[in-house]
Amino acid sequence: MGQQERDDESTVTSVAADEETWNHRKQTRILELSTKLINGDLQTQIEAARDIRKVVRKSSAKTRSKFAAAGVIQPLVEMLLSPNLDARHASLLALLNLAVRNERNKVNIVTAGAISPLVELLNFENSNLRELAAAAILTLSAAAPNKPTIAASGAAPLLLQILISGSVQGKVDAVTALHNLSTGVEDSNLILDARAVPPLMELLKECKKYSKFAEKATALLEILSHSEEGRIAITNSDGGMLTLVETVEDGSLISMEHAVGALLTLCRSCRDKYRQLILKEGAIPGLLRLTVEGTFEAQERARTLLDLLRDTPQEKIIASSVLEKIVYDKVDLVNGTDKAAETARRLLQDMVKRSMEVSMNRIQLRAASSTTPSKIPSS
Repeated sequence: MGQQERDDESTVTSVAADEETWNHRKQTRILELSTKLINGDLQTQIEAARDIRKVVRKSSAKTRSKFAAAGVIQPLVEMLLSPNLDARHASLLALLNLAVRNERNKVNIVTAGAISPLVELLNFENSNLRELAAAAILTLSAAAPNKPTIAASGAAPLLLQILISGSVQGKVDAVTALHNLSTGVEDSNLILDARAVPPLMELLKECKKYSKFAEKATALLEILSHSEEGRIAITNSDGGMLTLVETVEDGSLISMEHAVGALLTLCRSCRDKYRQLILKEGAIPGLLRLTVEGTFEAQERARTLLDLLRDTPQEKIIASSVLEKIVYDKVDLVNGTDKAAETARRLLQDMVKRSMEVSMNRIQLRAASSTTPSKIPSS
């Protein structure tokens, strides 16, 4: 064996030894903290909960699983019921960090009975504890097995109250939690009511329309558009219809799909009432583009909505499907059938692009005139 090979082998052995030592120290620390949490007095438990949070917040899912295996979840859940606010705060943060990026821990925390004390915390006057509880429910509701339990707990109306009157971060967390719950129940209307529309619209105005947050907000607005109260609230919301049209124009594939779904539901419910409101906000360019570039579902929704809108005589709007056929037939005569489909698609895209210029200029002018930076996360 050469000197280089011996050096390499020595390095590998040294790294393995260091890793083993580190793992041993970490396991010792986990056992130490779990023992203090399980057997200590209240102050010792509070300190242990704080230390668990510090250890796990930058650790792997494996470390979180090791803490759970050491039995820390049940005593932390019991601390949520303590009359001592420091105990509640420390245990809440520890549980929140144990649940992040660990599905099994999420399920085990709910199984241990965490939802009832968390719902109680959502009623607290202490805004910090209330919004931390909302963040915990957000995290726990991401696990599918937890959704029915949380939905049945009475958490949704309290999350809605945070959406209405909480801090920006509290509102964002409430939207995400409500969105999680809406995907886990058969009747999403049990999770939401029309009071959610004004704050959802305000948040959607402020955020980037292609963000993950916009996708959740538009999904909730689409759900709300299926009730008469929700439709009235959307119509009465300042700039609500325009905000949906802007999302159709500038959103991600998912948020565009939900936004056009909400507009379509409005128009289907009463064409005479909503058709003019939608047309007034300049929806046609975005809908035309959506028939070409959207998801399959968004394309179908956009075509259907265009068909409903075209019945206004003074507007003389051509349905997207008719427009596509006209373009295709013209190209077929000139270029032949083989190239007709692709050429027609390219020409239609160019027509949509040109028709959107005025609309996009309007959006850019509005964005340039805004001086308030958004505090809403784009993720």
